[in-house]
Amino acid sequence: MSTNILMPALSPTMEEGKLAKWLVKEGQKIKAGDVIAEIETDKATMEVEASDEGTVSKILVAAGTEGVKVNTPIAELDGDGSAAAPAPRVPSPPPTAPPPQAAARHAPMPPPQAAAPRQPAAHANGHARVFASPLARRLAKEAGIDIAALAGSGPHGRIVMRDIETAKKSGTAPKAAQAGTAVAQRPSATAPQQVTAFAQPMPDDKILALYDKNAYELVPHDGMRRIIAQRLTQAKQTIPHFYLTLECRLDELLAARERLNKASPKDGPRAYKLSVNDFVIKAMALALQQVPSANVTWTEQGSLRHKYSDVGVAVAVDGGLFTPVIRHAEMKTLSEISNEMKDLAERARKRRLAPHEYQGGTTSISNLGMYGITSFDAVINPPHATILAVGAGQRKPIAVGDKIEVGTIMACTLSCDHRAVDGAIGAELLGAFKQLIEDPVRMLI
Repeated sequence: MSTNILMPALSPTMEEGKLAKWLVKEGQKIKAGDVIAEIETDKATMEVEASDEGTVSKILVAAGTEGVKVNTPIAELDGDGSAAAPAPRVPSPPPTAPPPQAAARHAPMPPPQAAAPRQPAAHANGHARVFASPLARRLAKEAGIDIAALAGSGPHGRIVMRDIETAKKSGTAPKAAQAGTAVAQRPSATAPQQVTAFAQPMPDDKILALYDKNAYELVPHDGMRRIIAQRLTQAKQTIPHFYLTLECRLDELLAARERLNKASPKDGPRAYKLSVNDFVIKAMALALQQVPSANVTWTEQGSLRHKYSDVGVAVAVDGGLFTPVIRHAEMKTLSEISNEMKDLAERARKRRLAPHEYQGGTTSISNLGMYGITSFDAVINPPHATILAVGAGQRKPIAVGDKIEVGTIMACTLSCDHRAVDGAIGAELLGAFKQLIEDPVRMLI
């Protein structure tokens, strides 16, 4: 009896992946539990196991094929088993269930809503609404063409440059009205549809036409880059960001870090080496417990108030970044956070994280201090409501009472989702974080 081996879903939100490598050949006998292939998602490469016993009679999808949809047959198996997808070889998820919106955070951004067909639609002022690119408008004005009478060939019926060129060549282009009428017929600046039309990206062919073909190399986007682009676009288009910045003095923290590292065992499972980032993770986790109204996620049904501080930390990798999550960070010691973060970061750079290790979380931290960046604003990682951008420590003169001292100052900027976190709540959270950073003994209680 012949059955199909299906493309597995390696995470709740996976829709497609790359069949990176086959570990079996046609004619090879396999049994349940055998590793048969490696699958690449946007974030990781994982081995998958056979769920049935039999002989691989035919490989349907070649190694290296990208964009293979979940549940697509990838091979045929002769044997007694029933059709099923291979089981992914991933670690068991942590006991804490992810929030119900976790699946939505990695799903591709839905396509923009199609605009209504291009028919004259009356505004409040009685004039028609016209969808056209700025370049098309300028060319139409220069050629004396009535742009409102043209049919657009761009996205959603938008009038683009080629429509103007076609109208000019045809010789039958309708002439524009006098200046006074033309001004009255301009689309309303407050029309939401007009904003959407102007937000359309420049088509690839127009971008490529700007450059000499011999002066660039086209590097195709991989799955990770595409997902990052989708999620950042989604974040900036749907999340109303606002930003709060405080400077934190690090002298007490640096002294405590030095003492704690000196007390660390030289080797063994209890050995550790604390970084400033470990203190930042712990301080942010405790601050969220002190200000629970900031430890939230926005949904249309209501705000999810999280009981724990699950802190995601941005890790740069070739071609993109991961945000592995330290679960229940408020309950863990600095040494536990340090060792767990080192393990997650190392496996992230090898793209060996399981989905539950980078999905979910209640906030994020992005630290560019190691690159010498002193201050920056970070984009919120949906569905989080906050992200903390951490800069480099700098030696600066500081006014202490009537005296001037030299201290190490670190600028921290909190990005907030204004739908879920108001300015006062964000300020309270950042203030609690500052107190913990400047008096690190509080983290040891």
